[in-house]
Amino acid sequence: MRVGVCMSVNITVRIPRRLAEEMKKHREINWSEVVRRSIEEYLRRLDEARRLETPGELLEELRRLGVGPEDLEPLPPGAEEEYYGRMVAEEWRRVRSTTQAQ
Repeated sequence: MRVGVCMSVNITVRIPRRLAEEMKKHREINWSEVVRRSIEEYLRRLDEARRLETPGELLEELRRLGVGPEDLEPLPPGAEEEYYGRMVAEEWRRVRSTTQAQ
């Protein structure tokens, strides 16, 4: 009988040196937790994407989430870049707020 079986595993993630240096500036953040939550969220999104098999099902899910046809119109290139920048900033604020609460 084995006693003290570990219920988790360690993984190795290779990141660019400059990213590691930036992370060192924020030692108050539990980076393992950030990675763990990111992986969980990514897997959750993959599972949701697999459930939506047809274009009709995808459109219905978008409607359920409050996305209308006007929201699916492409933006001009400059507006897309601006929108992407805002989304990155919002995601960063979200991640920081979850790590600082711990």
